[in-house]
Amino acid sequence: MGDDVSKKRNGPAREAAVVSESEQLLFGGELAYDVGWDRHEGNWLKLGLWKMAKGLPAMIGTGLRLAHTADARSLRVVLGSEVARGITQAIGLVAVNSVLVHILAGGTTNERLTRAVPALVVVAVTALLGSLLQSASTAATGELEPKVQRVATERYLGLVHRVELAAIEDDEFHRLLDAARYGADSARRMIGYCTSTLNSGISLIAAAGVLTVLHPALMPLLVLMTLPSAWGSLTVSKQRYVSFHVFVQHARASHLLGQLLTQREAAAEVRVHEVGPFLLTHFREMAESSEREQTRLARSAARIGLIADAATGLATLLTYGALGLLLWSGRMDLAVAGTAVLAIRTGTSSLSSLVLRTSDLHQESLFVTDFNRLCDEAKARAIPESGEDLPEKVREVRFENVTFTYPGSDGQSPEPSLREVSLSFPTGKIIALCGANGSGKTTLVKLLAGLHLPDEGGTIWWDGVDASKADRNQIFARIALMTQSFFRWPFTARVNIGVGRPTSPIDDHQVEEAAAFSGADHFIAGLPRGLGTLLGRGFKGGQEASGGEWQTIGISRAWYRQAEILVVDEPTSALDAAAEQRVFDQIQALAATGQTVVFITHRLHSVRHADLIHVMNDGRLVESGTFDELMDETTGNNTGEFRTAYLIQAAAFADTVPSPRTAPADTEAEESV
Repeated sequence: MGDDVSKKRNGPAREAAVVSESEQLLFGGELAYDVGWDRHEGNWLKLGLWKMAKGLPAMIGTGLRLAHTADARSLRVVLGSEVARGITQAIGLVAVNSVLVHILAGGTTNERLTRAVPALVVVAVTALLGSLLQSASTAATGELEPKVQRVATERYLGLVHRVELAAIEDDEFHRLLDAARYGADSARRMIGYCTSTLNSGISLIAAAGVLTVLHPALMPLLVLMTLPSAWGSLTVSKQRYVSFHVFVQHARASHLLGQLLTQREAAAEVRVHEVGPFLLTHFREMAESSEREQTRLARSAARIGLIADAATGLATLLTYGALGLLLWSGRMDLAVAGTAVLAIRTGTSSLSSLVLRTSDLHQESLFVTDFNRLCDEAKARAIPESGEDLPEKVREVRFENVTFTYPGSDGQSPEPSLREVSLSFPTGKIIALCGANGSGKTTLVKLLAGLHLPDEGGTIWWDGVDASKADRNQIFARIALMTQSFFRWPFTARVNIGVGRPTSPIDDHQVEEAAAFSGADHFIAGLPRGLGTLLGRGFKGGQEASGGEWQTIGISRAWYRQAEILVVDEPTSALDAAAEQRVFDQIQALAATGQTVVFITHRLHSVRHADLIHVMNDGRLVESGTFDELMDETTGNNTGEFRTAYLIQAAAFADTVPSPRTAPADTEAEESV
C-alpha cells in the first residue's frame, strides 16, 4: 500500500492500525462509529497493576451501590457468603496443617490417622460449607444481575423521555445517551465482576493470612510466583484489546459490504449495474486484512505466554527451593511446608483471578460513570413537571417576536431558524402554514406544540399565559401532532392508532372511527387480522404498508387523540388525489365542530378554504391573510409571494391538462391546483 493509504491512526489503541486501499476508496478512510461507547477507547491501556489496585475500592463501591438499589437482600447474601467462604477457606488451610502435623508425627499409622481424624472432619466440613456458600453467592448474584440492569435501564429511560427535545437533538447529548445505554449493560456485568473480585480478594487474604502465620518468608514467595502470570494475562488482554481496534474496522467494513449485497433497497442496482463483483473484491481485501491482524495477535500472545510461563516456572523453582532450604535448615516443619504449598497454590490462583477481574471491572466502570453522567444531565435538562395553568378555554395562541435557534454542532455558530416572528393561531379555525422548504414552518409548529421554547426576547402566549412559564404537560395535552416523520411503531394497527392517547385504554370503536376519518379503514379491512395485524417488516406475521397507507394511519392517530389543536405537517403528501380530497374535506368538518386545525402543505390548492394563511420565508413571516386577501393583487398588505407561488403551481398543472374543452385553462387550473 502507498504511504498515503496506510497512515497510522492516532491514539494508543490504534498504534498498529492501517487503512486498507478498499477502505480508503469506499469510505475515505477508516469506517469508525461516532458513538458514545467509543469515547473510552485506549483508556484501559493506561492501566497498570498499581493503578488497578488503587482504583479497586472505588469501583467495588460503585457496584455495591447499584446492587443495594436493586436488591439489598440479595446483596447481603452475596457479601455474607463471600466473607464466610474466606473464613472457611482459612480454617480449612489451618486444619490441613493440623492433619499433616498428625500424619507426619511419630507413632503407628493407625495412631497417626486416629489423631488426624478431628482435623480431617474440619477439612471436610469447611469444604462442604465452602461449596454451599459458593452456591448461595452464585444464586444471589444471578438474582442481582438482571435486577441491576432493569433498575439502571428504567432509571435512564425514565429520565430521558422527559428531557427537552433540544437535548435529544443535541449530538453531544446523544453520544452520552449511547454510552449510558451501554452503561446499563455494564452495570449488570459489574455485579458479576464485583462478586468474582470479592471472592478472589477474600481468598487471597485468607491464603496470605495463613502463610504469614506459618512463616513470614512465605508471603514474598506468594507474590513472586503470582506476578509473572498476572503480568502475562494483563499484557495479552491489552494486546487483544489493541488488536480488536485494529481489525474491527476491517471486519466492520466487510460486514457492511455483505449487508449491502443482500439488502432489498440495493438489490436492483446490484444487479442492473453489476455492483456485486466490485463489492466482493473489496470485501475480500478487507476480510484478508482482518485475518492478518488476528494471526499477528495469536503469534504475539504465544510469545508473551512463553515469557510469562518461563518467568512463572523460574519463580516456582525459587519458591520450592526456598521451602527446601527452610526444611533443610530446620526452620520449617514438613507439615508447615505441605500446608504452605497448598496456600501458595490457592493464593496464586486468587491473585491471578483478581488481576483479570479488576481489569474487567475497570472497563465496565467507565461506562457506568457515563451512565451516572447521563442521569445527572437528563435531570438538568428535563422538561419542568409543573408551571402555570392554562386557561380552560384558550381563545388564541399568539407568537410575539419569536426567534429560535437550534443548537450548533462541532463548534459552529448556527443561524436562527425563526427570526422575530409575530403571528396568531385563533382557536376553532383552520390555519395554514405555507412557504418553501427550510422557511421555518416545521420549527414553528414545534414551538406551538411546546416541544421547544423561544430564544430570549420572544414569547408564545396561550391567551395570557407565557408558554415558557406554563405547565408544559397541559400544552402537550391540548395538541395532536402528525409530522412528516411521524413514527411507524412496530406494533399492531390498533396500537398504531390508539397510541395517540396512551394514557387511556384503547377503545376499538373510537379506533375504527379514527380509521374511517383518514380512510385507513379500507387498508385495515384488507389485513389478515384486521386491527390486530402487526405492521412491521421483518417480523413473523408482520404486514408491510405503503407510504400512503402509513400516512392514513398517522392521520388516524392524530384524530384519535381528540386534542383541541390538531397540527398536521404535509398530511397528504403520499396520498392519491381522491384520498387527499377526502382528508381535506374531513379537516373542514373538524373545524366546523370547533376544533383548531393547523396544517403545513406545499399544495397550495389545499389552503383555499383555510380561515387564515401564514406565509413563511427564510424564518420570517412575510404575509398573512385569507386566501382571497393573499390572491388579491390590489391589496397593499401582502407581498404577493403566496399569489406568485399559487399561479406557478396552477400554470404547471394547466400544462398537463389533456383536454381544455370543458373549461378555460386558467379556471380549470385554479380549481384543480
